[in-house]
This record gives sequence, structure tokens and C-alpha cells, in this order.
Amino acid sequence: MTLLTPPVVDLVIVPPARDLGGFGVRRALPAAQKRMVGPFVFLDQMGPADFPAGAGIDVRPHPHIGLATLTYLFDGEILHRDSLGSQQNIAAGAVNLMVAGRGIVHSERSPLGFRASGGRMSGLQCWLALPLHAEETEPTFEHAGREALPRLEGDGFSLRLAIGALHGLRAPVKSFSPCFFADVDVSPGGTYVLAPEHEDRAFYLVSGEVEIDGATFEPGRLIVLRPGAEVAARAKQAARLVALGGDILEGPRFLWWNFVSSSRERIVAARADWVAGKFAGVEGDPEFIPAPDLTAI
Repeated sequence: MTLLTPPVVDLVIVPPARDLGGFGVRRALPAAQKRMVGPFVFLDQMGPADFPAGAGIDVRPHPHIGLATLTYLFDGEILHRDSLGSQQNIAAGAVNLMVAGRGIVHSERSPLGFRASGGRMSGLQCWLALPLHAEETEPTFEHAGREALPRLEGDGFSLRLAIGALHGLRAPVKSFSPCFFADVDVSPGGTYVLAPEHEDRAFYLVSGEVEIDGATFEPGRLIVLRPGAEVAARAKQAARLVALGGDILEGPRFLWWNFVSSSRERIVAARADWVAGKFAGVEGDPEFIPAPDLTAI
């Protein structure tokens, strides 16, 4: 679905909501109208969902190639485990960055403490396609706590940078191409201004309402911004948005299941390797998600 847009906005995407057993997800990227924003090839809003005691999320081990996953929570906790031996709780305001490169397997589950008490879970998970020179890089995992992320306090807004560079800040986790992902809180009546530092940019509105060039936007919208334009987002009420984007990569990327690549053949080979059990497993988490039937890539 697309909406009429003001001059500084190229496109507005309203992602459909899906229910995954009581846990709602909105997938803003990829969309028919826009496959990528900079290197961001996938964007899911997870929740918000309120889990009773004894419940939580259980994403069984599954493989990735050719991408980096960025997990950023607003509420709750997730336990990340992967085939490198990493085991890391991520809490609200922290960053997990997993670089799949030539191949990695991971699981995401609610940790025991969260599962015992229950609570609210919400956040974003993004996939950043890797540039050609890094598609087959060695897999790695990084975690940066909330206190390690650089902050900017402005007139009516506060910003925390999760990856990349923006407003003279640089995040501590590695990025393979110029990009940015910033969590921005805007107070009622406050304004956040995004300068045209990067080639391809968007806002994802998490909560509240913002006005851009006279048009009002509601939560759950991916607002793709016009290249080269300075864009001011004014909060009509307390609002939270994520600003993201970066340089456009060298060419298109194919996305099938959990795999991203510049080559269809590489994706077919990765699926065959998963089916044949050639990926390393996740220690302590022997379950796995079977590969779906191969469809058109």
C-alpha cells in the first residue's frame, strides 16, 4: 500500500501485519515498491507483544549467508546463540550484530528469566546485505550494550546510534558499507532534522505521530525520503522513530528464505548445504528449521 507523499518524501510503505502465534510482525522490507534502503534489505517490526509467565519466543536454529543481522529491542530480552559458540542476551537499547558472510547458524529464544516472569517484547530486526567484496567473509558476532552506543541530545529530541555514522557520531559495531541506524525519541512539539549525509534514507515510525512537510504519518509506516533533501520530522505527540539507510550497493540482491546473495546459484547451493547438514550447529540447541521447498528466486 502506498500513500500520497509530500515533496521531501518519495514513498510511504504500510507493511502488512502478520500474527506468529500471538507475536505480531510487520515486514516493511523488502516491499514491492522498494526492495532495499541503502544496504538494508529486510526490516521487521517485532511486537509489541505481552507474554504471560511461562511463554516467550522460540526461533529454532536456522542458517544465513551474505548478510549481517542487526537486532535492536525497545522492550524485553532475547537470547542469541550461534554456530561460532556465541551466547548473548540482548536487552532494550543494546545491539546484536551477526555477520553471516559465507555462512552461520543461530537461534533466538526468550531467556529463562524473561520466560519465568513474562513481559513485553518489541523491537526491530534488520538484515544488511553485504557488499560484493564481503559476501563470503568469515562469520562474526558483536554485541554492544546500551551504554556503549553514542548519543546525541538535541532541541526536542534524543538519538542513539546503533550502527554506522551519522551527525558526526560513529557506532562501535562494524559496518561493511556506509550506513546508519538511529533510534530517535522526539518530545511533543519537538523536531528532528535528518541531513542528506547518506544516499538512501528512510524513517520507520515506531510510535506516536509525526508531521513532515505538512503531512501526518501514523505508526507502522516506512517513510522513504527523497535523496538530497533535508527532512524535518515534528512530533505531534511523543514519538519514536528509527532513521536508517546508507549508500546503495553495487547491484541488486536476491533474497530467498534466510539467504541473501548477488547470485541465485549461491542461494541454491546454500539451501543444498543446509539440507545436507553441512552447516555447523548451535551448541546446546539441537533443534533446527527445515529448509522450505525451493521456489523462484
